[in-house]
Amino acid sequence: MHKLCERVIGFLKEYELQDKTVITGFSGGYDSMCLLNILSEIKKLEGFEELNIIAAHYNHNWRGEESLREQEICRIFAASRGVEFYTKNAPLGLKKSEAEARKARYEFFEEAFEEYDADAVFTAHNKDDNAETILYRVIKGTGLIGLKGIAEHRDYFYRPLLKTSRDEILEYCTYNHLTPNQDSSNSNINYKRNYLRLNIIPDIETINPAVKDTLNTLAEVARSDDSIIEEYISPYREKIFKKDSIVPEEFKKLSEPVKKRFVYEFIQKIGLDYDYKKVNEIYEFIEKNIEHRNGSTISLTSAMWLYVDNKTIETIPQKNKSIEELKPVIKITGEGEYKAGNKKFIIKKYIPKDVFVFPESTANFVYADLSEIKFPITLRTRKDGDMINPFGMRGSMKLKKYMNAKGVSRHKRDDILILADDKEVLWVVGAGISNKIGVKDTPTHVIEVI
Repeated sequence: MHKLCERVIGFLKEYELQDKTVITGFSGGYDSMCLLNILSEIKKLEGFEELNIIAAHYNHNWRGEESLREQEICRIFAASRGVEFYTKNAPLGLKKSEAEARKARYEFFEEAFEEYDADAVFTAHNKDDNAETILYRVIKGTGLIGLKGIAEHRDYFYRPLLKTSRDEILEYCTYNHLTPNQDSSNSNINYKRNYLRLNIIPDIETINPAVKDTLNTLAEVARSDDSIIEEYISPYREKIFKKDSIVPEEFKKLSEPVKKRFVYEFIQKIGLDYDYKKVNEIYEFIEKNIEHRNGSTISLTSAMWLYVDNKTIETIPQKNKSIEELKPVIKITGEGEYKAGNKKFIIKKYIPKDVFVFPESTANFVYADLSEIKFPITLRTRKDGDMINPFGMRGSMKLKKYMNAKGVSRHKRDDILILADDKEVLWVVGAGISNKIGVKDTPTHVIEVI
């Protein structure tokens, strides 16, 4: 048995994947053909018969007929090994960048994972890939976490060949008479990884011939040191992160290095490319705005902002004004149930009870006195010129000022539903009501949004 087969058998046993359904990324190149062939051989062995392998090929559609030929070669190879083949073509016009290609490819793997109700996704990253990744991150200015390199196992992604060199993979392919695809884009040094592999690393090897091993050792040291740090900061994580946001009150208690560590983790959570400059930029923006009641935003990508105020630190989508203008205005003609996007607006008569307590509600439910209201009224989002006479107060104020006083985050204000009579706001859902419908004796109606 070839030593690489023995290595992958050990990997499968370590992670208890001998009888699981495994999606295997299959470009048809040396690395992935080596891995798929190894898995198909292992499946013939006693104790591995239940291993279910699916070869997943993503055609980026960048090289026309060449890509289609490679796709067909992959299909034929998978069939020759008795492996099910799953493939998808990228839409024409996929941006020719390493970041976009990786994003599309991993979305494809996730689709395959769900389609087959799989247990794992295998990618054929190897020891040389890890060295290139670490060097790339050093050049970009990464921190300790970046120096850990490619993870052997994260979530349901596994890399069985991560401790295998490219030379060992080439030797295996030659030994087994495999003829992998020769992707012409691999020689295009306009791609940063190719430039590193073909130009930079060979130059460094004139100084240290074992630089790839050295970089992999650096990754092991970084992983060890990071585990020490993790042991001390893990108790804080649950307090700092609330779903996909950071809790300012807890964040403020931390030292600067720990804050930056959690900023890095936040960037990782939202899938941004990162370097120390980006971490520092976001950290300084948070520090500048974390005490402010009125939030501020900073652009993270063409489609995403970071929003910071004294109550939350979270990402928000950059809004398209043309889409915002299409938000519906729903005419409320009386009692009944109305559809408001993915929510329901319900207005019904109040049934008197023996005991009634009517504090002003700030939830999605409110008691109201509609005896002076003439229908129709409207359910909509805010508009310029909106005014409200807050319940329990004299005089009116601009809705913007009212929302500010109620601590409604700026980026949420355009999405909050409002019940209004022309420009006079009657109820700001989740924030408060107007004197005009506030209950002073007995309510006439109950209104809610569910």
